Amino acid sequence: MIPVEDRKPLNVAIVAPSLGILGGQAVQADRLLRAWADDDEVRAWLVPVNPVPPGPLRHFVRLKYMRTIVTQLAYWPLLARELRHADVVHIFSASYFSFLLAPLPAVIVARMLGKPVVMNYRSGEAPDHLARSAIARTTLRSVDRNVVPSRFLHDVFEEFGIASDVIPNIVDVNRFAFQRRDTLRPRILSTRNFEALYNVACTLRAFHVVQQRYPEASLTLVGAGSEEQALRDLAASLGLRNLRFAGSVPPAEIWRYYADADIYLQTPNIDNMPSSILEAFASGCAVVSTDAGGVPAILTGDLHGLLVGCNDHEGAAAGILRLLEEPGLASRLAAAARESCDQYRWDRVRVQWLSLYRRLACAAAQPAPLATQTRV
Repeated sequence: MIPVEDRKPLNVAIVAPSLGILGGQAVQADRLLRAWADDDEVRAWLVPVNPVPPGPLRHFVRLKYMRTIVTQLAYWPLLARELRHADVVHIFSASYFSFLLAPLPAVIVARMLGKPVVMNYRSGEAPDHLARSAIARTTLRSVDRNVVPSRFLHDVFEEFGIASDVIPNIVDVNRFAFQRRDTLRPRILSTRNFEALYNVACTLRAFHVVQQRYPEASLTLVGAGSEEQALRDLAASLGLRNLRFAGSVPPAEIWRYYADADIYLQTPNIDNMPSSILEAFASGCAVVSTDAGGVPAILTGDLHGLLVGCNDHEGAAAGILRLLEEPGLASRLAAAARESCDQYRWDRVRVQWLSLYRRLACAAAQPAPLATQTRV
């Protein structure tokens, strides 16, 4: 065995969206890269799935369908240049069409270069995606290791006969500093993007019910997406007051919104292991969430927060009113939620990633069995 002090740093190419695509994958990839930045044992770098095309091709990014073509023209050569330097290729993966455009090419190029692959699948839409896509199932079975961030996804993979390890998301407990809230105010925050699966319309309807009891209640929506105008129209039709559309917020600044809120509300129909809930836990916000996908794996109802059924705006509103009107409930939930964050700290997650990287790199470095070696 090579002594630790004599080991060379492992070169790990992390294939993921850059923060130009502001979403859960990009945020977690950025946190992982920043965490490895000063580490003596891993040299990690980003290989963006959304590279900026060179020269005049850049102008075509503004055109909906041409954007995909020119991005792919830049992405494949980028993979070939960057992955050849890696000891391990760590690929972030979503589902459906994006699986074909980003993870699949990275797997193909890594295989051509003889590099070990860890597929970091992160989509709450996995049950439907894997049921529909033979390409996805075959690809996931072919990689060296699958890693998922939640027990929910591990169980989904198991249903399809696909092995996986669970390594959770990271939360920066220093940046999202815990605050005690002995007196709870009806200041509500949501940080989910404005897409159908996150059902922010349900959040607005829940807020409408709360505001009938607490006229001074406020709601801040951090996010962006295709449903923004529909949500603005719904808010106007409901006559909501004290509602703020904050737009997209850089990951380095979003902690301020948790610090200013007392209650975190999210109402997705589909989810996996949302970093937003962990951020709320770390910040001391009391949490109300639908029980979508993997949420119950990190939020036990009446222990870490309150769970309601999907698309149940009245249940979500009742949860917020319970937090506001039941003495001591929010403080008890917030304290237990903060305690649960210890398992998502970098010092714990780092050990799991480093162990996996080293196992894959060592296996790749072993000579092939004689029976499979090329005869001269």
